[in-house]
Amino acid sequence: MTTVHIGCCGFVRSRAEYFAHFDLVEVQQTFYKLPKVETARRWREEAPPAFEFTMKAWQAITHPPSSPTYRKVGLQLPGPAEHYGFFRPTPEVMDAWERTLEIAEVLGAMVIVLQCPARFTPAPEHIRNLEHFLEHVRRPAGIRLAWEPRGEWPREAIAAVCRQYDVIHAVDPFQGLPVTEGLAYFRLHGRTGYSYRYTDEDLKLLWEWCRKFDSVYCMFNNISMWDDALRFRSLWAGGDVQ
Repeated sequence: MTTVHIGCCGFVRSRAEYFAHFDLVEVQQTFYKLPKVETARRWREEAPPAFEFTMKAWQAITHPPSSPTYRKVGLQLPGPAEHYGFFRPTPEVMDAWERTLEIAEVLGAMVIVLQCPARFTPAPEHIRNLEHFLEHVRRPAGIRLAWEPRGEWPREAIAAVCRQYDVIHAVDPFQGLPVTEGLAYFRLHGRTGYSYRYTDEDLKLLWEWCRKFDSVYCMFNNISMWDDALRFRSLWAGGDVQ
């Protein structure tokens, strides 16, 4: 029987209200600027004991400093710009990973999402960078990596990386189901973008896709994520979908 974990990408309400309604969140702040260790520890202490965190990896690993996501938060890094992002085999990227892991371990995060920009194409250099990163980074027991490539990546290229390095293929299932089996990580960005609200028929489709896997994370990341996640949880708990 499939186990489904349902939550939102970010604390869409106050943490107290969120903890009262959900038992899972994907932390977004860790992508833009890593919080202080003390802040992550406070989140963990405020959450119920069984509450689960997943989180996005820091953008210094995946995105170059030319990305607008750096400007959005005024992020400035101490090293040369060409040493960051795109999984480059540099001390700066490896340090960014260790700092990401530090927060993950404080939160007890089970999954770290490596979300790539569309500019991270399946070019040979990018694939070499990614494979070098996955082969050499520290990966504590109990933490899984979920890779979300965007843009025109052939499914066979994604499958090869995921199979070789034991990585979950993170996807929006409305754009295509993952190439990996067993554990799925769905990031639901809205069928036509962030402003999209999922219909009942959409959620029934999602229900059917979830049944193909042993365990599924369903992370809503759209304008109505709070309501849509609660609706889907009720649908899943109801069992038989007509």
